[in-house]
Amino acid sequence: MVSPIKPARLRSLPETMRHNLKEARLSRAWSQVELGRRVGLPQMHISGIEIGKIVPRFNTLLDLVRVLDFDLVLVPRVLVPAVQSLIRDQRNPEDSRHADDGEQPLYATAVGGQSEISRDEI
Repeated sequence: MVSPIKPARLRSLPETMRHNLKEARLSRAWSQVELGRRVGLPQMHISGIEIGKIVPRFNTLLDLVRVLDFDLVLVPRVLVPAVQSLIRDQRNPEDSRHADDGEQPLYATAVGGQSEISRDEI
């Protein structure tokens, strides 16, 4: 049977993924050497991945994201906007607040002197 899916080799990781990996490394104040040491890769390999010259194998990518305290997750395409919104809210909590109407998401913590919602109130 002929597969309708044509295999395609990526030329590089998507730019946003490379940026996120580099940002996560820098937020931990790790050099490329340090990240490479933690995943067992030379610094030049880490550099090549970050600039898009090297496409890591799946196992290598999995090692990288886990060392950086992330994970790879399969998300149904229909849910991608919702997941991206949650990620944006987690990264930029100031942007996700609705200061005009005073509304906050259920998972919000104390902001502006207001106390955290107790589990009994939910």
